Amino acid sequence: MALSCSFSLSQIARALLLVPLVGMAAGVARAAEPAVVIPAPKIDAAAPSAAGLQTIVLAGGCFWGVQAVFQHTTGVTAAVSGYAGGDKQTAHYEMVGTGRTSHAESVQVTFDPRQISYGKILQIFFSVAHNPTELNRQGPDVGTQYRSAIFYANDEQKRIAKAYIAQLDQVHVFGAPIVTRLEPLSGFYPAEDYHQDFAVLHPDYPYIVFNDLPKVENLKRLFAALYRDTPVTVMASSKPSR
Repeated sequence: MALSCSFSLSQIARALLLVPLVGMAAGVARAAEPAVVIPAPKIDAAAPSAAGLQTIVLAGGCFWGVQAVFQHTTGVTAAVSGYAGGDKQTAHYEMVGTGRTSHAESVQVTFDPRQISYGKILQIFFSVAHNPTELNRQGPDVGTQYRSAIFYANDEQKRIAKAYIAQLDQVHVFGAPIVTRLEPLSGFYPAEDYHQDFAVLHPDYPYIVFNDLPKVENLKRLFAALYRDTPVTVMASSKPSR
């Protein structure tokens, strides 16, 4: 069975039975996972004049790993897996998996701008959460539903993200051009309950071991000041309304 995020609920249940077979290979995979050290954005959001949370929706392949990274990021108050880019009626895992709904597997990140800036969220996203040079795929997962995208909520988020992508491309941080799409956020739809907190609940699941635990470890290594060991979870917070 392929170690893919593209599993149905029944396939996930069967794959969990394979956990004891991972063994020492897991350590090898974690040690071999690459990470990219990138500069901070030159243009960032201004410091808030008053308290208040902000949100951004990010897509970077299977939402399990992106969610896991931001669950361990200081200043993030919620990270919810879901779907963005398509209609509410088709925001269901089996339908999104066909690649014909316009959705991308995404994560809605809610953060306190007094603790972490929007630009720093983007720096983590591009550095350790995914590979922004892979077009319509991420690792073993292929299709437009796994595209790299930033679903901006306002003009400022768009302006900062666009400037940051240009900044990184100009200095050739990556070996190929960034293909991350900037798309206006028309709606975010939380994924099914069994997808939420998946890496937290199933750290020994083969896909998580090979693809996502390395991302969390890279967050800890490259952004030590922003790493927190205890993740914020959907179970411990209210999920956004559909």
